[in-house]
Amino acid sequence: MSLFEDDFYSTKVRTRPSRWIRPQEGKPLKFPPRGEQRRLWTVAILSLAAGILLTVLVLGGGGRSTGDRVVAASEKVRPAVVSVLASVKDPVKETPVSLGIGSGVIFQKQGGKARIVTNNHVVEGATQIDVVLSGGEHKAAALVGKDPLSDLAVLEVDASGIKTVAEFGDSDAIKLGETAIALGNPLGLGYSPTITVGVVSSPKRTIPVSLNQDGEPDWELDVIQTDAAINQGNSGGALVDLNGKVIGINSLKVADTGVEGLGFAIPINQAKPILAELISDHKVKRPFMGVTSQNLQSFTGTDVLKLPQDVKTGIIVLDAVGPAQAAGLKSNDVIVQLDDQPVASTLELRKYLYSHKKIGDKLKVTFYRNSKKETVTLTLGEPLDG
Repeated sequence: MSLFEDDFYSTKVRTRPSRWIRPQEGKPLKFPPRGEQRRLWTVAILSLAAGILLTVLVLGGGGRSTGDRVVAASEKVRPAVVSVLASVKDPVKETPVSLGIGSGVIFQKQGGKARIVTNNHVVEGATQIDVVLSGGEHKAAALVGKDPLSDLAVLEVDASGIKTVAEFGDSDAIKLGETAIALGNPLGLGYSPTITVGVVSSPKRTIPVSLNQDGEPDWELDVIQTDAAINQGNSGGALVDLNGKVIGINSLKVADTGVEGLGFAIPINQAKPILAELISDHKVKRPFMGVTSQNLQSFTGTDVLKLPQDVKTGIIVLDAVGPAQAAGLKSNDVIVQLDDQPVASTLELRKYLYSHKKIGDKLKVTFYRNSKKETVTLTLGEPLDG
């Protein structure tokens, strides 16, 4: 008996009797003339040879095995993958104290400088950043710009001695199941990039993230999922296709008991405009509303808000500054709508602002103050931290 009741799902191969066509009773079998037999054999042999050649070309990538292509792709991009060492200065001993080790990818050379993309979380809080090239040379790095929301950062080093710059691919063109190669510096082993190989498990996966680590998702990242091993220290490294082009920046993995092969990379097509903005403006300019908030559904003691009974979701204003304060929003107001779009959480508020609005736009905010529903219009600005 198979594992499943329906034999369609059984791993057993169902056998069936072969169909043989018998000659009619009493009539002898007829064979074609000898010359015709030779022609048929020639056609059959040529067809077989053509089929074998086509199979080799399709599966072997024009005569090269997948293994050979992995080697070639890795050799092409490996010199552009670096180790990133982040540290802070000990206030007493005046010596650097390590924050951690990650990876980075050299993607641009300009004006005697080389630019490196890495993850924001690799360099967050660092007062000193150094990179180690694939050949072992150490270079001091300057932080050009970083963006916590996309988890990207750009570093800059002196370009002397740097010959290889990684080529970006097209992350929108990747397919489920195609080979993916992860290059990075896992666990700081020798500060030299290592290589792991897997497949693209999902070309686009949306995962929630908590920026302040409070367990409440306040942003979502669109990522490439891969089963190529991504370990601590691989963050900021390259996810590469078989052509040696970077299709993603390795960012995170699911680490839990019984979980294997769940790594995620930021698609390079999403990263490119952010990198350009970090280079030009040293930050990503997003519209700023000016509210510190908490989701209503995670708040205990909602009676103090005096909301109507049918209001179950919304965003509680804990503090209002900038545009929100100027428009008259106050603590304990409960936002339920932006323009004509209902919002039930801080995540939905951010996604609406960053996807549909820009700095200088007007925003209509509908909220409850005590039991009364009110509306104000504010002008979106830039974050107060510049």
